[in-house]
Amino acid sequence: MRRTASRGFAAAGAGLRFAFGTLSVLPVRVRRWDRPTAGRAMLCAPLVGAVLGLLAAVLGGGLRQLHGGPLLAAVACVGALAALTRGLHLDGLADVADGLGSNKPPAAALAVMKASDIGPFGVLVLLLVLLTQVAALAQAFSGGLWPGCLGVLLAAVAGRLALLRGCLAGTPPARPDGLGATVAGTVAPGPALSAALFWACALGAAGWAAGGPRLALGALLALICGPVCAALLLGHCVRRFGGITGDVLGAMVETSGTAALVLWTLFAAA
Repeated sequence: MRRTASRGFAAAGAGLRFAFGTLSVLPVRVRRWDRPTAGRAMLCAPLVGAVLGLLAAVLGGGLRQLHGGPLLAAVACVGALAALTRGLHLDGLADVADGLGSNKPPAAALAVMKASDIGPFGVLVLLLVLLTQVAALAQAFSGGLWPGCLGVLLAAVAGRLALLRGCLAGTPPARPDGLGATVAGTVAPGPALSAALFWACALGAAGWAAGGPRLALGALLALICGPVCAALLLGHCVRRFGGITGDVLGAMVETSGTAALVLWTLFAAA
C-alpha cells in the first residue's frame, strides 16, 4: 500500500512539474517527458493558470490601488501574463492565424506555422486579441479592485481549461513529433470533467464573495464561454491541419481566456 501510494505521489508530482515547467517561466525542471505524465500535466494546467493569474492580479491590483488607473492596471496584468509564459501562447496564436490565413493544404500550412517569423495575419490577430484583453480588463478594473483581479484569474484559468479539451482522448496530433504529439489524446473525459467542475465551483464561489450571485453567475458563464470558443477553434484546426500542434493549444489558451474575460466584463462592469 505504501509503495503504491508513493508511486502515485511521484507520478502526480511529475505531472505537476511538467505543467509548471512547460507552461510557465517558473524555475521548475521537467524530469519526465512521457505521455502519461503529459496527461497528468494537462489536468494540472488550470492550477498553473491560477498561480500565474494571481501573480498578475497582485501586480495590476497594486497599481490600481496606487492610483495608476484601470488602464495601466490592465496593461500590467496582460503584460505580466505574457512574461510569465514567455509569450508561449501568444506565439501559438500568431502562428495558427498565419497557418489558417495562408489557405494552403495541411502540410504547407503546418510549414507556415513552423516558420520563425510572424506574417500579417499573425500580427493582426495578435494586436486585436491583446487590445481586446486590455480593454476588457480596464473596464473590469473600472468596476472595482476585486472585479478586475478576479477577471485576470478567470481568464488565466479559463485559458488553461481549454487545454483539457485540446488534449482530450481521441484528439489526433497534426505531426508525429513535438509537444502536440506528446499531449494529444492524453486526457480522459472523466478527470477532465472533474477538473472543470472543481474550478467552476471554486471561481463561482470567488465571484459570489466578490459581488454576490450576479458575479457568481458571471464567473460560471465565463468559464463555460471561454472553453466553448476554444473548442470551436479546435474543431476548425483539426479539419484544416489534421490534428493539434503546440501552436494550436496556445491559440486555444488565448481564445478561451479572451472570450471568458469579455463575458466576465459584461457582468463585472454592469
